[in-house]
Amino acid sequence: MRSMMASWQFWALLSAASAALTAVFAKIGIEGIGSDFATFIRTVVILIVLGAILIVTGQWQSWSSVSAKSYVFLLLSGLATGASWLCYFRALKLGDAARVAPIDKLSVVLVALFGVVFLGERLTGWNWAGIVLIAAGAILVAYKG
Repeated sequence: MRSMMASWQFWALLSAASAALTAVFAKIGIEGIGSDFATFIRTVVILIVLGAILIVTGQWQSWSSVSAKSYVFLLLSGLATGASWLCYFRALKLGDAARVAPIDKLSVVLVALFGVVFLGERLTGWNWAGIVLIAAGAILVAYKG
């Protein structure tokens, strides 16, 4: 069990399961309220829970221990996350969760492309084949035909 908890694959699968539940819970939760307000409620919950986790586990750090570079890129990441959440909830408000989520997961394809272009990461032929299949699968799942 301990080695599983130290595995990135375990946490990635848990992330995927949590993201799937996010779509289902959010689709039900946004009925009767605005998508932006729903995003705000979700964000407040995340802040409270994460703050409690940091305090309970002793992982809280002083603000001065973070470099300026980290602050800049975490700020940019936060802005991108906020935009993603706002767009995601708006899409869920307008469309079926079973079609919105796969298109949202095209982010996997974009992360791979951005990783190569901006971070200098290298992908094998098998990796590229997987990226193409993920893109095709997302489009096919989202297709209403």
